Amino acid sequence: MRTRGAILLATIVTGVGLGYTVSNIGFADYGELNRMFTFQDLRMTLAFAGAVAILVCAFAILRVRRTPGRIHAGVIPGAVMFGAGWAISGGCPAIPIVQVAGGYLPAVITIAGIAVGMRLCRLVNSRYLRLDTGSCVS
Repeated sequence: MRTRGAILLATIVTGVGLGYTVSNIGFADYGELNRMFTFQDLRMTLAFAGAVAILVCAFAILRVRRTPGRIHAGVIPGAVMFGAGWAISGGCPAIPIVQVAGGYLPAVITIAGIAVGMRLCRLVNSRYLRLDTGSCVS
């Protein structure tokens, strides 16, 4: 049986490696992301696909398995909103932090939008939707 420490270390090493790679290929640059989302430059798309392939291999080595069962009702609309937000703002939730660190201050608006969106999602879900959040409860 794997220890929690070994899993944590493997996760950290994989995350640092992926973060270093993603930063060096320009994933924090709005112009690069815009070219990717408008299919003007496939280099970023291929790099993203490569990163996903690396993670698939890491998960296979660590024997991480998807929890069996049906797909959660919020996955599809959540994925659409995530992708739209990423295309509009130029970053998924982690990228604006890199952008701010690199001096791109408009990314602060993206970070604020992420925080407000998370709060609104929790509010709407608790009052109206009542979708099971499963292991995503914080």
